Amino acid sequence: MGLRAKNGKWHYRFMLDGHSYSGSTGLDATRQNVSKAQDQESAHRQELREGRNPLSRKVVVREFTDAATDFLSWAKMEYRAHPNSYHRIAASFASAKQFFSQQPVSMIDEGRIEAYKAWRVNEHKVRDVTVRHDLHALSVFFQFAIKQRWTRDNPIERVDIPSDADAVRMHVLSSEEERQYFWLAAKHPNLHDLGRLIINQGMRPEEALSLSKFDVNLDRGQLQIRAGKSAAARRTLDLTPESREILARRAAGESSWIFPAPHKPGHHIARLNNAHDAVCAKAALSFCIYDLRHTFATRIAQAGVDLATLASILGHGSIRIVQRYVHPTAEHKRAAMAKYAETMNTAPAKKLPEFASVRPN
Repeated sequence: MGLRAKNGKWHYRFMLDGHSYSGSTGLDATRQNVSKAQDQESAHRQELREGRNPLSRKVVVREFTDAATDFLSWAKMEYRAHPNSYHRIAASFASAKQFFSQQPVSMIDEGRIEAYKAWRVNEHKVRDVTVRHDLHALSVFFQFAIKQRWTRDNPIERVDIPSDADAVRMHVLSSEEERQYFWLAAKHPNLHDLGRLIINQGMRPEEALSLSKFDVNLDRGQLQIRAGKSAAARRTLDLTPESREILARRAAGESSWIFPAPHKPGHHIARLNNAHDAVCAKAALSFCIYDLRHTFATRIAQAGVDLATLASILGHGSIRIVQRYVHPTAEHKRAAMAKYAETMNTAPAKKLPEFASVRPN
């Protein structure tokens, strides 16, 4: 038995299957409570040996943080053809490891998952779309954990996951919101330049973050996106004057990358998201970095660019997908109706047919 007093309470630590486990009994560190504390340690040890529901197939005890390391190594290999999916999973696991910590994988049930959901929303102020991504990442983890015999089932199957409709968060910035946001974002050069490139070119955030100097041709006024999960995603974009200025300035640095440290895009985007959240809090705004791409798509469509051309610029092979990105504003719809009304007023009036008046008997 390994009891020790800490902050006036009995804590315990023991080894099982080569792993160290510890916990607090919540009991005052007195002699009278030694026996009760030892009982708690024994109960924890027994739970770890048995898992939740003892079956003939023994569960291998693994702490979540250790198991997560092995899982992420596997996920990096499994999603090597879709690196953005891996980075999304890795980003979700940054918070999951903090919450579940040394808890054995086999002891994580739907109750703990619900507590994790509440923690993410209440402590980190995340939205439904982030909760959805987090739960999908955990679901993939538990599927992997079952094969490794770290647990016997997937608790995600017994919790509510925000639907696609609840998780959608598309916001098109108004001109005033754009001005206010980038005025505050100027204190964060990487965030400011990333945002301006997205709203000027319609790139995905990860595409901009992965740009190297060799992808940019300032003489031609173009940049090339070489990586992508589809042929349409690999494309050449013509630069706006502001984009040329930003890229020329950033290309003058010593790094071969436009945004240094692209070898850790998951970590890089997490830092930028933190800066973005801070800026939004000061500006009393609520949107995600990806919404700058939605803003670009909506504005260029309103400027009269056809959907087929827009799909090519955005890196999509389907017009149907592009339609999800375009969100006409109320002002644009009013202007469209006013324009239509003008055509109606200038069109030659047609004489309406005369109908015989019929009186009821």
